[in-house]
Order: sequence, then C-alpha cells, then structure tokens
Amino acid sequence: MVTHFIFLSSSYSLGTRIALDYIVTDDNVQEKLKEHLDKIVKECGKDVSISTHMIQSDDTTWKSVCVADHFFKDVKVIDSVDKFIKLIKRDRKLEGIDVAKYILSKIPCTQLKLQKLVYLCFADYLCDTEKELFTDKIYAFKYGPVVDTVYKRYKRYGYKPIDEEKKDIDSRNIAEMPAKSRILFAEDGTEKLLSIEKTLKKYGGLSAADLVDLTHRDNTPWSKSFKGLKLYSTMKLDIIKEYHQYEVL
Repeated sequence: MVTHFIFLSSSYSLGTRIALDYIVTDDNVQEKLKEHLDKIVKECGKDVSISTHMIQSDDTTWKSVCVADHFFKDVKVIDSVDKFIKLIKRDRKLEGIDVAKYILSKIPCTQLKLQKLVYLCFADYLCDTEKELFTDKIYAFKYGPVVDTVYKRYKRYGYKPIDEEKKDIDSRNIAEMPAKSRILFAEDGTEKLLSIEKTLKKYGGLSAADLVDLTHRDNTPWSKSFKGLKLYSTMKLDIIKEYHQYEVL
C-alpha cells in the first residue's frame, strides 16, 4: 500500500477542485509538507480555504487515489506548489461579475438594477473598510455607475429581467450556493459577504428607477464623475469615499 498526503483547494478560474499529491515515503516528507503549507498560507492568506487529507491506495498514481476514495474524482492534480499557489491567488481577488452572480441568485434584477446594486456593494464596502470589494473599474455612464465587465455580460437583456444565472434551476437557494462559495473563497471573504448582504438588505427592494435617482442626487460620486454621453470617465476611489454619503438611504 502507498500513502498519499493531499492538499486540496478550489480553482474557480478552472472550474474544478485542485490538489497537490505527495507520496509519504519517510519522516523527511513531513518537513517538506510543513514548508509547502507555510508557503501556501504566507502567499495566499491565513484565511485561505485549503484542506489536507491522508489516504492509502494501491500505487503512486492519482487514479489509484480516486479508486480508493471517489471523493477525489474529477480533482485536477497540480504538479508544483508554485502553480498551485498561482491558481489560488488568482481566485482570491473578486471581480464585479462574482458579486453580480451572487446578487442574481438572491434578487430578480434587470441589467440596470443589477449595475446599481453591484456599485452600491462596492461603495459601501470601500467606505466601511478602506478596501476594494472587487478589482474592476467603475465608470460613470448616463444612467449611473457601471461596472464594465458586468455591463458587457448582461447588456443583451436590455430592460428585461436577467435569468441567465438561474438556467434550469427552479430554486434560487440552489443557485446561491456556488455564488456564495466563490465570495467566501476570496480574501476577506466572510467580511465581504456580510457587507454585500447588508447592502442588499438596504437597497435590494428598490426599483431600478429608484436606484438611478439615488445615484443621481447632487454631490454623489456619479455627479462628480459624469462627463457627458461621449466620454465615460472612471469613478475614482477617493471620489466614491468622499461623496458616497450623499447616495445612502
């Protein structure tokens, strides 16, 4: 029998779980395991979602691990700790689309309403923590703040309700689970999720028109950033931090 020691995590960019597989041959492997675990935690963060497993199989192959325990079926084995860390770090940063998917799993939205909620989640988190919720830039469009990647993903819906994230799933609770897991996997994931929930509780019941009115008040970040229909300017973080107070309920 062969003993495998496995580091297991998730890669949302690859759409699968990922693993490092070590063959336990002698006591020296413990030093290597500790060294690699310390490196993962140091580079990916103390709150990184990673589990460890020890399993015995018939030989040194990953196929034998899957035969011994079907829990590891469909897991992608990564051939170096550096590649493993790179994949995890890529997913520790949220994008606007990650927040949008979570909102859609909880609240029926048109494209316009979704844009406003994604922005308000960002602005609330920024003002409360001095940190960015996601990496995308926010632009001042005619109808308010816009996250460009979210706009490009859902603009085809126009003023119709977005149903893409539900697909054939009847229950929003089921659709919510992977979207929530994605946020929790990110750096400060629990803090970010609680902030998003707080924002949705405040603004989720408003209509798209109400949200447009809110962001178009005098002295709001949008009013300080909008340069006209032909020039979409970036809404700078210091502007959002200073003037977000004028668009809160």
